[in-house]
Amino acid sequence: METTPNETPSPEQHTPLPPPGPSDHVGEQRLHRATRGRMLAGVAAGVADYFDVDPTLIRIGFVVLAFMGGLAIPLYLAGWLLIPDEDGDQSVAEELLAREHARSAY
Repeated sequence: METTPNETPSPEQHTPLPPPGPSDHVGEQRLHRATRGRMLAGVAAGVADYFDVDPTLIRIGFVVLAFMGGLAIPLYLAGWLLIPDEDGDQSVAEELLAREHARSAY
């Protein structure tokens, strides 16, 4: 939006936004495997927390996918391997890779 010579620019037009700081991501929601409400590995409960839906809907989706070609089994296993636990920062796959890397360094 251009300003005319007689018009003063509003502060919103020329005030740059500050760069995001580390405190800006404190309330950020992350995908995790839930510890509360889990039935197997917490994948469905964690996905339900992330999307803010009932875990029963996610579990029904896994059951439907299991009967329609068996896609639920590899998806659930991938979720278990790749999604970190609620209490930790690393997924199962990251922990296994770190352990293997530490063992091969000796």
